[in-house]
Amino acid sequence: MKPADRVERVPPSGIRRFFELAEERDDIISLGVGEPDFSAPWSALTAAIDALERGKTSYTANRGRNDLRKAISNHARRYDLKYDPETEILVTAGASEAIDLAMRALVNPGDGVAVPQPSYISYVPGVTFAGGEPVPVPTTADDEFVLTRDALEAAGAGDAEALVLCYPNNPTGATMSRDELADVAAFVRENDLFVLSDEIYAALTYDGEHTSIATLPEMRERTVVFNGFSKAYAMTGLRLGYALGPEEAINAMNRIHQYSMLSAPITAQYAAQALRTCEDEVVEMRDEYNRRRRFVLSRFDEMGLDCFDASGAFYAFPACGGDDEAFAETLLREQGVAVVPGSVFGEGGEGHLRVSYATGMADLREAMNRIETFVRER
Repeated sequence: MKPADRVERVPPSGIRRFFELAEERDDIISLGVGEPDFSAPWSALTAAIDALERGKTSYTANRGRNDLRKAISNHARRYDLKYDPETEILVTAGASEAIDLAMRALVNPGDGVAVPQPSYISYVPGVTFAGGEPVPVPTTADDEFVLTRDALEAAGAGDAEALVLCYPNNPTGATMSRDELADVAAFVRENDLFVLSDEIYAALTYDGEHTSIATLPEMRERTVVFNGFSKAYAMTGLRLGYALGPEEAINAMNRIHQYSMLSAPITAQYAAQALRTCEDEVVEMRDEYNRRRRFVLSRFDEMGLDCFDASGAFYAFPACGGDDEAFAETLLREQGVAVVPGSVFGEGGEGHLRVSYATGMADLREAMNRIETFVRER
């Protein structure tokens, strides 16, 4: 059997390659994984355990449990997002499934989809799998990896049908202010694009408040917002996310979802009821990430590695002064520290490293000492 052409066009994950190299040794400190080192809040764990003890192991409604959708609707209001839990919210098996559903439901074969880069590695393959044509939009360290109108125009994004956004950003840690988003929103309206806005790191914003592009004038009706429980709630393995959007878009996504995934895992849906009760734990985790962020950025400054003041998610994106892939491979081999080359995240990532600080301070201190030794000896 021969794979479909669109599958053949997608290369293997560049991140996985470095994970596999790291797995060959026992002395590795990994700063490459975008996964919290915390356990899920206790109220989430007890809700999941209680559901299992009561034999709650069935399917749920395709769209997700109604009480969960109501909780998500209430939670979204903190970002000034208002969505009807009956018709405008879809619970999915992780935010990744929601993004994939949106691309398959809303992108026609041959449609251009503008993807700011560097970006999370799933976006471009997702466009390709949906039959669309990725339109890379490079962002730069000079602009602190913020998406600008100039970058969109230079990339020809006005001829696309859709725009993918991810702020706070993976891999750079960049965030966008309301004014910066307003420039992008104006471009979107003028060129009649729709937006797929991945806001999985919304709660991990350290300087100021997160703004969703869907709250800007005339943007709600042309935006699907994605979020979930993996990052802020440390529930990566429970695989639970959701989409917020206009009824027509959510209906189209659910039509695919009901034939493929059927419903998100019921145990995870019960755990997510802790949305109402675990805000204190989320704040504690965010404060700890912020402490680590300040430490990592200060250490890169001491080493002389340029790194803009990443203010979201749990990543730093320092410049490494050359071939990022060779730097990462040699660092792994000589010092036992795993980071991810920026080039695997697309245009604009070359010459940088993605460094995750979602790990304990003891390992972070040791890893930064090893990186400094490596940099001094180069």
